[in-house]
This record gives sequence, C-alpha cells and structure tokens, in this order.
Amino acid sequence: MYLEHLKLSDFKNYAAAELAFSEKINCFIGNNGAGKTNLLDAIYYLSFCKSYFNPLDQQNIRHGADLFAVHGQYRRNGTPDMVSVVQKKQHKKSFRFNKKEYDRLADHIGKIPLVMISPYDRDLINEGSEVRRKFIDGVMSQFDPVYLDTLIQYNKILLQRNTLLRQFAENGQHDRSLVQLWDENLASFGHLLYEKRKSFLETFIPLFQHYYAFVAGTAEKVDIRYESSLTHTPLARSLQATYDRDRMLRYTSTGIHKDDLDFEINQYPLKKFGSQGQQKSFIIAIRLAQFEFTRNIMGFKPILLFDDIFDKLDDQRVGSIIRLVGNDSFGQVFITDTQQQRIQRLFHQSEIDHRIFSVEAGYVHSQPFINS
Repeated sequence: MYLEHLKLSDFKNYAAAELAFSEKINCFIGNNGAGKTNLLDAIYYLSFCKSYFNPLDQQNIRHGADLFAVHGQYRRNGTPDMVSVVQKKQHKKSFRFNKKEYDRLADHIGKIPLVMISPYDRDLINEGSEVRRKFIDGVMSQFDPVYLDTLIQYNKILLQRNTLLRQFAENGQHDRSLVQLWDENLASFGHLLYEKRKSFLETFIPLFQHYYAFVAGTAEKVDIRYESSLTHTPLARSLQATYDRDRMLRYTSTGIHKDDLDFEINQYPLKKFGSQGQQKSFIIAIRLAQFEFTRNIMGFKPILLFDDIFDKLDDQRVGSIIRLVGNDSFGQVFITDTQQQRIQRLFHQSEIDHRIFSVEAGYVHSQPFINS
C-alpha cells in the first residue's frame, strides 16, 4: 500500500496543496516553520483519524477558514482507495473511506497502518507513564481490533467507577456492592489487556534490540521492562484490597491504566544515564521495531514518517538509515529535513526511487522526479 496523491484545503498553514508521491521515498525540505511537519500530520490524520500533534480537530483549521479537508488516494495491489476527513467549525468530524462515512472512527484504525518517528517521541522517555501506555495502545490497536474494543470498554468502566467513587465522597456515604458490579468487568477486561500487552512485548523487545544495535552501531545492552500490578496480583484482588484507599483518593489507584515501561541502557535508567545520542537511537529503534512488528502482523508494509530525526546523527548513520528504509523490506517513506544539501547528497548516487519537495511558508514545489 502507498499514498499516491494528497490534497489539502485550509489545513493548518496550507490554504491549498496537491501532491503526487513516489512509491518509495519522499522528502520535504525547508526551514523550520515552513509547514513540512504539517504535511506529515495530514498523512497521519488519514491513518488515525486525528492529528499527531494537536488532538483538538478544530484548531487544525487554517486561521480565518471555516473548515479543513484532507483527501488521500492510496493504492493497494493495484486497487485505489480514497480516504477523506473534513472538519467544519462547530460540527462533528466527517471521516470517509471510499466515500462511505464511518459510524465509528475506531473501525478505520488499522486499514492504513502507519509509523511516525518525531522529535516529540522523546516524551516516551521524559514524560509520565501515560505516554508510554499510549504508545503500546497505539501500536496494538492498529492490528488487533479486539484489543482496541476491550481498551475502549475498560476505559468506559473505569470512568463509571471513578464517577461513583467521587459521588460517594460528595454524599458522605458509600455502597460497596455498587462498585463491585463495575469491578467484575474491569478485572475481566484488564486481565485480557494485560495478557495481550505482555505477549506483544515478548515479541517486540528482540526486534527493538536488533534495531538499536543497527542505529547506534554499538554493542550496548538495552531493554524494555513491562511494569504492571497484574504481574503479581490479579486485578480483582487488587481492586478489593485498595477499595478504602480509592474512596479517599476518589479514583481507581490500581489496574491496567497504571502500567508502565522502564527503558534501560546497560541496566541503568535511560532517562538518567543515556546521552542525547543514545536516547535518540533508542527512540528510532523503537519505531523501526514497531514498523517491522506491524508489517509482520498485517502482512503488508506500513507507511513510515520521519519528522526531522537526523539531528544529532552523523551523516554515516543517516546514510545507513536511508539505505535501510530504501530496501524491499520497507514500503513508502516520508522524510522532513532542513538541509537540502544533505538530502541531495544522500540520493546523488542512489538508485532508490524518490521525490524531493521544497516547502516554503505553506507552499510546496516538487523538484524533478527521479525514477531510477
């Protein structure tokens, strides 16, 4: 699968843009703030029904406009597919696949698998556990609709339980039997999510370690450790044991929604002991492993987005990554960079099909297409 054509209307800083892409590598070159990343975000929208950077859809409408529209034409095994998203001010978002509007946006997730590598990925290291849980959920939801539906149900029940705990605190009285009704389903859904996460990481971590060795070019030992209260105690028992504490806190303090990932380098926490280069290599390796895992599960190659990731990587390492994603194991790739000379130098003697676009203040100009 690859994206043949992209059309934007009043999306972020673009009044209008139409682009035709190479099946292999596409590079957006321009200064910071020109709109390179906004093009990647439009492509991300078409896979995940939302922005990678701004979850408030109406804030992605260009200033002064009444709506934005993003249309993408994909090709899978010779067959075209059209995906469209339209967001009007004060209206519900409209998302269509081959002109048919979805009743549930969740039904689209996984149709166009995509992996994004961005400077914002450093939040996986620096921010709290919620960011790392969202990473796992985002990867698994693309290929496992049962996981996605179970996660949605778990979060709905969690909200109901927390609402009940707050009501108990406000009313000064409580009914344990009411909470137990929610606990049974929360424990059942939580157990399924835990087992699926654990199984996913058992396969994912060796892929990650392989790609870290490639990106970093060293024999450093890296690891990802899954931390969950369910490892030691069934959720039903934990919910019962923490009930009094939960009443005081007014929220559910144990469960799958508290899981975390510990990132380690040479058996030390990456956040404290990893250099900037090591941390960047760690994140790139995670995303490349995500790509391979998704490809193996889905049976076809996800689209890969590189947003300004070459900073703090030497030219040799950048060249190695370009050659890696240019081989037959990878599909269509989109890259942003500020250094046109570096990109041109990388492709000067390359036989990889590619197209280079110049981006300036919301305008895109295609440089001559090279089809080797």
